[in-house]
Amino acid sequence: MEFRLIDRIRERTAQGREDVKLGIGDDAAIVAPPAGQEVAIAIDTMVEGVHFPAGTAAADIGWKSLAVNLSDLAAMGASPAWALLALTLPAQPAEQLRQFIDDYAEGFAQLAQPHRLALIGGDTTRGALTISVAVHGFVPPGKALTRAGARAGDVVLVTGTLGDAAAGLNMLQRGARVDEGDGRAAYLIERLHRPTPRLAAGLALRGRASACIDVSDGLLADLGHICEQSGLGAEIDAELLPRSPMLMASFDELVVRDFALAGGDDYELCFTVPPSLVADVQSDLARLGCGATRIGRMVEGEGVRVRDAQGQWLEAAHRGWDHFA
Repeated sequence: MEFRLIDRIRERTAQGREDVKLGIGDDAAIVAPPAGQEVAIAIDTMVEGVHFPAGTAAADIGWKSLAVNLSDLAAMGASPAWALLALTLPAQPAEQLRQFIDDYAEGFAQLAQPHRLALIGGDTTRGALTISVAVHGFVPPGKALTRAGARAGDVVLVTGTLGDAAAGLNMLQRGARVDEGDGRAAYLIERLHRPTPRLAAGLALRGRASACIDVSDGLLADLGHICEQSGLGAEIDAELLPRSPMLMASFDELVVRDFALAGGDDYELCFTVPPSLVADVQSDLARLGCGATRIGRMVEGEGVRVRDAQGQWLEAAHRGWDHFA
């Protein structure tokens, strides 16, 4: 049964690449990184009830389990190449299991194929629904973006909009359906289930961003990592945070602000650039369709401080997601 499931995954995720010398079907994959490139590697694990609600559609799980990893490559300025997949699946009737695999693989492939990402191996086992994906990407030597290069005076920017995914989760937890209302719930829940990894933006930031991270645990938490690794502090203006019209129309102002600051799961890029490059970076990212909003600056000190419209410093109710808090 296990090998038939693997065959179903392989059939639906097939992607030819010359640098894959031996893919799924043996004890290990054989790959050949191109000359003059370094390999960026990331891995994330998703657990039902922690990273996605119970009952989430298998195709959405397939998409998101890859998206969260591609977002890590985007934050490093790397282009994707290969992936490994480990699936832990609960006991269920054979037909139900096959349907889950087919739908999962379809969602995975919908994101993998446009990026020419090849699934080259993995594992399946039985247990609580858990998915681990490891991705590998290429970046020229010395060109990888990191969290450690920000300088005092650098401008802090973010792609896209913040808070949508947290709002979508909140709606699901309150029993909202994607087919109700005026499309707001559908939009926000889609942002939760099918985030867009900002790979093109990450490539455009090579050699320009001084530091970069993807917003997975919430802006305050993730910008805090840049602060820690760069040995600096950050000051951001709450009124400048980019928020979608769908989010603004669905919750009151304070809730929207909390989602944008600490909600997480948006998988946008938060990055720093010298002031002289801001206009060019914003113009280029606008052409890529994600845009980039200036939200603050890096300063001497430590931690992230948030200022309201009146110039008063805020005490955030939440600082972001922590698995072990």
